[in-house]
Amino acid sequence: MLLAYVYWNTAGFLARQTDEAVQAEITGLAEQYAQGGLPLLVQTVIQRSRDPGQGLYLLLDPAGRVLAGNLDGRPAATPGADRWIDFAYHRRTLDGTTELKSARARVFLLPEGFYLLVGRDVQERREIEKLITNALIWAIGLTIALGLAGGLFMSRNMLARVDDINRSSRDIMQGDLSQRLPIAGTGDELDQLARNLNAMLDQIEALMIGMRQVTDNVAHDLRSPLNRLRNRLEVTLMQDSSPEEYRHALERTIAEADSLLTTFNALLMIARAEAGSLRESMTPVDAVAVISDSAELYEPVAEEQGLRLDVEGTPGLHVRGNRELLAQAMANLLDNAIKHGKPVAPGVEPTIRVTAREDGAGQVLLSVADHGAGIPADKRGHVLERFVRLEASRNTPGSGLGLSLVAAVARLHGGQIRLEDNNPGLKVVLSLPAVAR
Repeated sequence: MLLAYVYWNTAGFLARQTDEAVQAEITGLAEQYAQGGLPLLVQTVIQRSRDPGQGLYLLLDPAGRVLAGNLDGRPAATPGADRWIDFAYHRRTLDGTTELKSARARVFLLPEGFYLLVGRDVQERREIEKLITNALIWAIGLTIALGLAGGLFMSRNMLARVDDINRSSRDIMQGDLSQRLPIAGTGDELDQLARNLNAMLDQIEALMIGMRQVTDNVAHDLRSPLNRLRNRLEVTLMQDSSPEEYRHALERTIAEADSLLTTFNALLMIARAEAGSLRESMTPVDAVAVISDSAELYEPVAEEQGLRLDVEGTPGLHVRGNRELLAQAMANLLDNAIKHGKPVAPGVEPTIRVTAREDGAGQVLLSVADHGAGIPADKRGHVLERFVRLEASRNTPGSGLGLSLVAAVARLHGGQIRLEDNNPGLKVVLSLPAVAR
């Protein structure tokens, strides 16, 4: 359509230019005829006919004889209502030959039967129009050819990339979760889709690895207590024991069962937190009240271990969350600090510092800091996984689920957990979005 518009506009401009030039000639001859009549008109036509330009003139008497002009005779074309005609004529060249050319003119019948034709040679205009037409035809042809070639190339490239994605998807569906969708590096929509899908596959693979690790750890951590439980009951039944011994065996069995139930409850709570099923029950929670209640609950246990709890909080801090889960998370942090927070360096005060403050960026920071052995920086991300315990002997009571639960609670509340160096010791910071009361 654009090329057609260019052709129509150019051809129209040339045609209007020709008609305007003929009209200007007619106006000039009309003035001469008005001033001097037919003799002056004949003289003017003879003068203008001598000009070797593109002007065409013909003046005939009533008998059809040529009085003046540069045409040999009257054209055979019949004029229209506007008296314009298009015709072909023979024109003599400089070497004496003649050639057929195109012309456009306007004719007039003067008084007493005289005939006047004023026109222009339009051969050059027709050649220009033909040149433009050929150029447009070639342009359209090249546009179509290049469009088809480009479309074919793009479609083949697109289909090739789609085939690569399908092939990788089939490998992934067959169980090879290490496969990733190819990225061409062009940054187009397919690359963006591949990056998003690869990120999703990374998360799925991490979840699958985590599930396998949880399964292995559950089997490892629960097999030993179940074996002890069964062996204790079997030995007790095989021996003739006193009621006190039976009672003691049952108490130890109940303690083992309680430990197992604690592990399963922790796993259930982590699953509920990661599933997000408790979001609907969230309400504004006083952060200072949470740390104060947790510290009050664990203060006797800390005193038995020779530790002192130091609680400090900014009043009026609130987070939107589940109070039970937040309290459980703080309890887990305090339990870990009491178990592993005894100072190992001489001269360090045996204090566990529990704080609640706002960082100025809309986050409430709940932290528990001790002066124990701490956790190496390269293992801080690892201890947030389930059933991970840095103690190789695993003699200290616990299941390795405490920090995992805290991390799950942080994610549920739209926050995060950070493990920092307390110089010496470990500082665990639970960062949660603050809300206005």
